[in-house]
Amino acid sequence: MASLSASLKTDNFARRVAAPLRNGHLTVIVPAYNERESIADTLHSLQGQTRLPEKIVVVDDCSTDGTGDVARMLDVSVVRPASNTGSKAGAQNVALQLIDTEFTMAIDADTTLAPDAIEKLLQAFDDSTVAAACGFVIPRFVNTLWERARYVEYLLAFTWYKPIQDYYRKPLISSGCFSMYRTSVLKQHDGWQTRTLAEDMDLTWSLHEHGYDVRFVPEAVCYPIEPHSFAFMSTQLRRWSHGFLQNVRLHWRAVLEVPYLRVFVMVAAWDAIFASLAYVVLIPLLVVFLSMPVLLLAYFIDLPLVMIPVVVTARKRKEVRKAIVSLPCFLVLRLLNSYFILEAFVSEFILKRSFNTYLKGH
Repeated sequence: MASLSASLKTDNFARRVAAPLRNGHLTVIVPAYNERESIADTLHSLQGQTRLPEKIVVVDDCSTDGTGDVARMLDVSVVRPASNTGSKAGAQNVALQLIDTEFTMAIDADTTLAPDAIEKLLQAFDDSTVAAACGFVIPRFVNTLWERARYVEYLLAFTWYKPIQDYYRKPLISSGCFSMYRTSVLKQHDGWQTRTLAEDMDLTWSLHEHGYDVRFVPEAVCYPIEPHSFAFMSTQLRRWSHGFLQNVRLHWRAVLEVPYLRVFVMVAAWDAIFASLAYVVLIPLLVVFLSMPVLLLAYFIDLPLVMIPVVVTARKRKEVRKAIVSLPCFLVLRLLNSYFILEAFVSEFILKRSFNTYLKGH
């Protein structure tokens, strides 16, 4: 790759680090394709951390909007491959081969961090068995129907499901928008794979299968920009749905050998397929053929259970009104989720037509 001949020099920003990070040196990778509008916020949030990374490397994946120029003006290293890599995993791997620090962090170019996010996340690596750690994800903007839906979805997932998974040190996924890794382990696994559309899930399950721990640190908070429209949300959900099922097909034998992880994967797969069938197919059919509109209440039967963790966390964030107003939006997103997971199941397992085109969802 011709453009990689440019050395990964220590940028001026890194020279401002007064002392090594208490757990070792850190390089942050920011993969970016046409992220001119958001990348400055991401870099500013990295440069304002209570624990500064030694290096920040932006992989300008052949952007056409001047993303790389914006990054250079903010005093970070920029690497541009000779041609577009075709995926976030490919872009991150471009930088990974140049990294020699003990830790590597990957963050999306539309994501900002709470000021102490890196400091909090690093604490997980005091345990030598930990190979990766991720933080709490909350949408940066909560305005449109789809942003509100994702806001509730994240409050539920990161307040209820993720802590349970972390108790057994088996999070289903170390979130691709903001995660940290031991560089040596990351390189042993050849970085992020491009064999599925969910490279973060693929890597997480591979780490579990090789006996490493993955941790969830709720105190380390990040704020990605979530899809604001039906078109962008549909693109993202299609990629996520196919990516999840591709990983199930790829890893199922190995996952069966990992205690607790196998349970979480089976529950997630069961919920994804059978709950979706109920939402999209069974309930509407029963309503029509039995002429019983009252059965539509089944869509709301678990709403109280959803509300409890959502409202509890929203109260801590002083956002109770926002959470309650956003709950109906979550029900809409759940139906859309069901449609896309069923579409992916039919495509991947019945028609044997794997979807492999990486499309941005924001």
